[in-house]
Amino acid sequence: MRDPNPGDNPDEITVITDAPMSYQDQLAARRRRYSIMMFMRVPCLVLAAVFYNTPWLAATLIILSIPLPWMAVIIANDRLPLKRTKFQRFRADAEQLEKPVERRQLDSGEGRIIDGG
Repeated sequence: MRDPNPGDNPDEITVITDAPMSYQDQLAARRRRYSIMMFMRVPCLVLAAVFYNTPWLAATLIILSIPLPWMAVIIANDRLPLKRTKFQRFRADAEQLEKPVERRQLDSGEGRIIDGG
């Protein structure tokens, strides 16, 4: 069961880079995949025409090119894979927690002033 208040759980990290790609970016990636798959059909048909003297090779190339449009549509309509990222959180041990923290202070401000005017 998911925590209704994800910010309350200290072990759950919310990262801005987990945001999904924009719709325009997803559409461009899907169009690119579709174009590549459809472009693969052209060389198959051209090679089938080149190897018409070898009927088994020409038939194999034609048979391989038949399901390419269907596969292109299926693959292009599939959503892009989600990015999986793992983050390592700093976990202090007891020795580090007990060590006093060195606090640095800002300067008092009584330094040399350089006027550019």
